Amino acid sequence: MDKALQTMIDNMPDKTGKSLDEWRLILRQKSFSKHSDGVKYLKTEHNVTHGFANTIVSLSKEENSAPPVLVDTQYEEKENLVPVYNKLIEHIKTLGSDVTITPKKGAVSVIRKRQFVLIKPATKTRIDLGFKLKDKPTSDRLENSGPFGTMCTHRVRLSEESEIDDELKTWISKAYEKSI
Repeated sequence: MDKALQTMIDNMPDKTGKSLDEWRLILRQKSFSKHSDGVKYLKTEHNVTHGFANTIVSLSKEENSAPPVLVDTQYEEKENLVPVYNKLIEHIKTLGSDVTITPKKGAVSVIRKRQFVLIKPATKTRIDLGFKLKDKPTSDRLENSGPFGTMCTHRVRLSEESEIDDELKTWISKAYEKSI
């Protein structure tokens, strides 16, 4: 996310009276066939300036567009892994507001300035979690990157939520810190 957009999102509560998440909730209750209708609604009904209204509608559309469908497709016939995926995402979202979660056809990229984690449902019983952790030796649990190749330096295989422990969270945090 670029700095100007992040600044606008950070200033939204002071300038509009609500956070982006609060505006998204309001827009979810309405159905607009056109972008301009959503912008007009925010301007007329909530006295939001054009710039903020346009940003709110745009970001709300992004939230409701294809990526969740991509994740759903990744976990078809692998529904038992969805709680593991959700717990990973829950932790990743605590790292900072500069994290972007980008679902793709076969995996989910987690990006700060660059990708630092890759989440891939590898089999019906396992998620492969790839990291960028240069200078970190491999271990029984923190393996070499395997099928991720140069996209990642390491991989951890996950089958259940309990494997998302403090050690794993530390590796995720370190990858996040190094991704600036």
